[in-house]
Amino acid sequence: MKLLKIGHLPNQQSMLIFHALARMRFEGLVIVSPEIPLVSIGYFQDAEKEVDLEYCKKAGIPVMRREVGGGATFLDKNQIFYQLIWQNGNPCFPRIIKDIFQYLSKPICDTYQDFGINVYFRPENDILTHEERKITGEGGGDIGESMVFVGGILLDFDYKTMSKILKVPDEKFRNKVYKSMEENLTTMKRELGIIPDRSEIVNSIINNFEKVIGKLKPITLTNEIINKMIEIEQWFNSDNFLYKKTPKLPQGVKIREGLEILYSNYKARGGLIRTTQEVKKDAIENICISGDFQFFPKSKLIGIEKNLRKTKRKEKKLISKIEDFYDEEKIESPGVEPEDISNAIIEAE
Repeated sequence: MKLLKIGHLPNQQSMLIFHALARMRFEGLVIVSPEIPLVSIGYFQDAEKEVDLEYCKKAGIPVMRREVGGGATFLDKNQIFYQLIWQNGNPCFPRIIKDIFQYLSKPICDTYQDFGINVYFRPENDILTHEERKITGEGGGDIGESMVFVGGILLDFDYKTMSKILKVPDEKFRNKVYKSMEENLTTMKRELGIIPDRSEIVNSIINNFEKVIGKLKPITLTNEIINKMIEIEQWFNSDNFLYKKTPKLPQGVKIREGLEILYSNYKARGGLIRTTQEVKKDAIENICISGDFQFFPKSKLIGIEKNLRKTKRKEKKLISKIEDFYDEEKIESPGVEPEDISNAIIEAE
């Protein structure tokens, strides 16, 4: 496998790079940081529900959707991203998704340990200190014929800006979010009182990954890779991609007696599940499912939405239909069971 060790990349390229490499059938580890701040939302999230897009526009902070799950986050130069990419079926990696997260989190846990920070992996995809503060969140997904596993070492964190980019009901709630993040999210600077040298951290990450996946062969950033990033950038910046999970009611639908639009927010162990449902006589006419969960293969979520049309909103019927879909399509969604999706649907109001 290869190693692409980069300093800082401009614009959205620190995120675009693993998307480009996955499409190029690259196998290896990328280490990179963003040159300028940006907001990244998870593949299954609804941009308009999760992010204060107006604030981001005024502040000049670009917003992009990534092709892996998880939640909205604020990225800047005080983070070091590790992005591991491999081909589906590579025998060096576990086949079961939940095993991948635990297996590939060990090098990062060991990196924090190298600097005297005691941490542990908590399923489904968090690394916590022994004081129960989150210090790293991770994500993964399928991109074409590739799998990717991504996360970031937090050197320092801008809690204030993060609280501003999130969509909240009011400013009082925003203050609660800010205080909660300060209490529950930590960094190397907070744990150590200083930020260690970046090159030392990068070397630790590489050494610890090599203990798990074998020796990595260094390569340089080529024009071919840069051109691939440029090629896919237009699509990633398009409204069709950024707003793809924003529910749109069919044109011409008139809300009348017996036809309702219902919404829900349901917290499963593996993340938040949001639903927007068009319901007629207690049967689902249309449904949009979004959230910050992990779901593999990612393209199949729309299949569940289509499969649930005309289904009565009854627990047994919903669970049976979702379980059958999971079995037929070999779905894996760590921390999100068919029962969770059913509960999210039933709790809508």
